[in-house]
Amino acid sequence: MTLAHAVRAGRRRPVWLSRDMAEDLANLSSRELHDRAVERAVRHLDVGFLWRLLKAIPAAEAATGHPDQAEADVSHLSAMLNELVHAGGGEVADALRPLYLEYLRG
Repeated sequence: MTLAHAVRAGRRRPVWLSRDMAEDLANLSSRELHDRAVERAVRHLDVGFLWRLLKAIPAAEAATGHPDQAEADVSHLSAMLNELVHAGGGEVADALRPLYLEYLRG
């Protein structure tokens, strides 16, 4: 499919870029995936993704051995917003990699 065909078909990104982009994304660190996904969501005002991320952070915290933090996140939205900003580092970012990859590939 040519770029013109992709544009007419309503695709945001040419088909021939998808595979290369997916491979490039898989090679990024969890921090880089977080930063790109959050930047993209903010740039496109994608509240849906940001909300999905906020909902996923407590589970990622629990999965990495921090159940007390997960409980606090569920109880306090302000804590969740803080986690959104800081979820790009360490084990939490690694646990959220699938969410970042899915969003950036989509």
